[in-house]
Amino acid sequence: MRVALSLAALACGALLNCIQTDSARAWGDEGHQVVALVAQSFLEPDVRKRVNALLAADTDPLTGHDIASAATWADKYRDANIDNSRERTRQWHFVDIEITAPNLDQACFNHPALPNGKPASDGSKDDCVVDKIEQFSSELADPATDAEERVVALKFLLHFVGDVHQPLHSSDDHDRGGNDKRVSAAGLSAGNLHHFWDTEFVDQLGPDARTIASDLIGHITKEQQTQWQIGVPADWAKEAFAISKDDAYGALPSPNQRGSFRLTDEYVTTATNDAALQLSKAGVRLAMILNQALRK
Repeated sequence: MRVALSLAALACGALLNCIQTDSARAWGDEGHQVVALVAQSFLEPDVRKRVNALLAADTDPLTGHDIASAATWADKYRDANIDNSRERTRQWHFVDIEITAPNLDQACFNHPALPNGKPASDGSKDDCVVDKIEQFSSELADPATDAEERVVALKFLLHFVGDVHQPLHSSDDHDRGGNDKRVSAAGLSAGNLHHFWDTEFVDQLGPDARTIASDLIGHITKEQQTQWQIGVPADWAKEAFAISKDDAYGALPSPNQRGSFRLTDEYVTTATNDAALQLSKAGVRLAMILNQALRK
């Protein structure tokens, strides 16, 4: 493919049990920026320089070329529908593991193989976020990869590692990942469940991406960093699925007569805690992928 163009409460511990729920975008733009900024802090110095150099060489005008802006590129590229990019890449952002009958292989369309010599950015539209992370990681690590494709691989990775950690990007209840469930909560505008996990619960964490990322980084321990670096994208998807099964879907109250769900304060607190933990894990794991791919 040629692409032209205040989390002080974290001190309460790993479970974040005492976080505030003040009202304040998948991770929308803000969440993806947080993941990239957390990752940046864990990059090896030489790898950080290579990431910055790859992004500086990018001429695509859809986003800025700093790591936080570039982490939002995959959404912008999909939504701009460049060369049918909406249809070609839409399903790459998630893995719809069904709550009632979980099967990651089925959710990944039985893992269609990428034909030899074909870049991952020209892969099947029927692919999942787990396989795309693996494919783009391999491309980024291979010095023989076309220079432009390598930049594209980096930008997709900056985004997709965040996506796989969003619980409603790794699960489904026959509701398009929560998009068909209407919810509301005290102090928050009514919307759908997916939007709440993408955006509203991230907004609880701080006024902007840099503040949130700084607070998260300051509370990630060495032990957590080591623990979170274990596993592969399929494991991370299953981990996010478990959070979705227990908290995103499992803790929903009964719907009202109109079929809408009124979220309790306890639900919002738990979901906000989950968002903070998942953003932190995503940042550490993104850094691990980039360090492994770009280390000399």
